[in-house]
Amino acid sequence: MNRKVTHVVVLAAGKGTRMKSQVPKVLHRIAGLTLIERVLRTAAALSPATTTLVVGHGADDVKASLAALGKLQFVVQEKQLGTGHALLQAAPVLRGKTGTLVLLSGDVPLLRPETLLSLIATHDEAGAAATVITARLPRPFGYGRIVRAGGRMTKIVEEKDASPAQRAITEINSGIYALDLAPLFDALVSIGTANKQGEYYLPDLIAIYRKQKRPVATWTVERAEEIRGINSRAELSEVSAMVRQQKNEELMAAGVTLVDPATTYVDSDVVIGADTVLHPFVILEGSTRIGAACEIHAGSRIVNSTLGDRVCVRNHTVVSDSTVEAGARLGPFAHIRPGSRVGEDVHVGNFVELKKASMGKGSKANHLAYLGDATIGSGTNVGAGTITCNYDGEKKHQTVIGNNVFIGSNSTLVAPVTLADGSYIAAGSTVTKDVPAGALGIGRARQENKDGWVAKRKERK
Repeated sequence: MNRKVTHVVVLAAGKGTRMKSQVPKVLHRIAGLTLIERVLRTAAALSPATTTLVVGHGADDVKASLAALGKLQFVVQEKQLGTGHALLQAAPVLRGKTGTLVLLSGDVPLLRPETLLSLIATHDEAGAAATVITARLPRPFGYGRIVRAGGRMTKIVEEKDASPAQRAITEINSGIYALDLAPLFDALVSIGTANKQGEYYLPDLIAIYRKQKRPVATWTVERAEEIRGINSRAELSEVSAMVRQQKNEELMAAGVTLVDPATTYVDSDVVIGADTVLHPFVILEGSTRIGAACEIHAGSRIVNSTLGDRVCVRNHTVVSDSTVEAGARLGPFAHIRPGSRVGEDVHVGNFVELKKASMGKGSKANHLAYLGDATIGSGTNVGAGTITCNYDGEKKHQTVIGNNVFIGSNSTLVAPVTLADGSYIAAGSTVTKDVPAGALGIGRARQENKDGWVAKRKERK
């Protein structure tokens, strides 16, 4: 059977009152991705002709967060009057189109693409006007119940409107539907508000279609957690733990060692090579890529960065939006700030900070240095206490350090300045002028020793 054209609508207008947040509920994050991003990734597996988001609370924030995705259309639900009312807002952009509309909720992040494909297959096979995903829960509190007669679904009853007998039903409505577009919007306008909430309930569509003799169907998901929605911070935390556990299991199955998975936090999009070891309390975020046979020690945090093979990151090191090449060693307590590149076999030691700095192969800054807006060649040694003075109070300036340069401890390099290949900087120097290749730069006062000064001082006292 040829699949009909698919359109996706995602309901994302709710405020999420129980979240107690100024941030729209769908923009809260799980393992590095917002709830709405997760839903849209799942929807993309259907290759929909159109994807429409129904937004309301924080609409501008939701639109801005998804601007990079493109090919999304938005409609606004000014007043939240129920799910039926929300879907009706999509009529101006979808009325007249044909095919199947898949309706998703922006706060249901665990749904799998395979589940949606099964939903559509069931919908097409039944020739249904509406097909709903259901699940069976031993404790179905809070969910609408699927009411059947002779095995067929006759209606969906919200819990607040259910009788005691209906509340005993354990099959629940997920809120995820496949809907034939042809009769949809005419049917939606006939939904009433005869319920305790005074809202336009989309589930009432099932009873309407049954009365119109239109076929309706269900597809029951095996893993009920797939349809779990997020309504509170506690639920966000619980689902986050589930997602992180799944990610950790995938990594370990691929040959990554997690010394303590319970305290290891890896975002969904992070990629890690085999034989890499992650110690407790490691945090890997965003689009981070880590090569093979690396070792990331306890308390380190790496964000949107790329690490080559055999990189060692010692305890409590932070790397953000930077590149670290193979064999480099970082930390402990190093800070690699955005825009930095740490070359092959480079050593960046304890309490060293890089900002928009590049270090060439084999260079070292092992102790207590700040290197900002700097380009450093290969084979260079940066002594303890060295800093680049890159900011003059108005503008940032560059420091250029060549290959095989030796910079003595406690040196101050006042940018803009260039230290050419093979130059030496005497310890304790303040360097304000370029140093030629092979030259020794000294920028300090001449030492003077005064014999007998200590004894004379004591006499004066």
